[in-house]
Amino acid sequence: MTTPAIDVADVTFRYPDGRTVLDGVNLTIAPGERVALLGPNGAGKTTLMLHLNGVLLAADGHVAVNGITVARNTVRAIRRDVGLVFQDPDDQLFMPTLADDVAFGPANFGLCGAELQQRVDEALAAVEMTEHAGRSPHHLSGGQRRRGALATVLACRPSILVLDEPSANLDPTARSELARTLTRLDTTMLIVTHDLPYAAQLCERAIILDAGRVVADGATHRILADSELLARHRLELPWGFALPART
Repeated sequence: MTTPAIDVADVTFRYPDGRTVLDGVNLTIAPGERVALLGPNGAGKTTLMLHLNGVLLAADGHVAVNGITVARNTVRAIRRDVGLVFQDPDDQLFMPTLADDVAFGPANFGLCGAELQQRVDEALAAVEMTEHAGRSPHHLSGGQRRRGALATVLACRPSILVLDEPSANLDPTARSELARTLTRLDTTMLIVTHDLPYAAQLCERAIILDAGRVVADGATHRILADSELLARHRLELPWGFALPART
């Protein structure tokens, strides 16, 4: 059997105030899948995301990435495999130029010289940002900054991408540009989003998380067509949006 890219088994997590944020979460994602993680505010989506590369560690249960259990002694290896792309590009863009930002991650993993430059060039090309390599990230548009943040992660060549609200605050053109970039990538992807049309566009499978539990898991088209299911979990398609015909 193929080793899952992500395997979350009976994971429970509580914050120091005693509040349970994840309550026995189970999910498995196969290599190459693109999966949308949906749910209302406070459902535990971001908390689950932070378990996937060891920012947070489960109180009970376990998380495994490509067969390696996420633990204190495996975090460095896990972070080579799992790239987090945060909602706010400022969390990932802080160097004088975009190229410097893209080089930062692989340089910290020990790359230098021509090999490091190749990583930077490849990552910028993958997000169609090569011409902006020498610019300050603060002089880029919102969509360019979002793709620049993605490039900083791609430069480390992770096998899994986890993206937090990738379409948030983007205009229609920037949304389309980012979607085009993501569909070209062949990495396993977990996309945490409230943007149900974006989930439909990018992901064949969707999971709904609510109150720290998985409440639905299946084909994105089927889940988004179930208006009662969406309403129960405070999710709603935009007015007038029609799901694309299934082929």
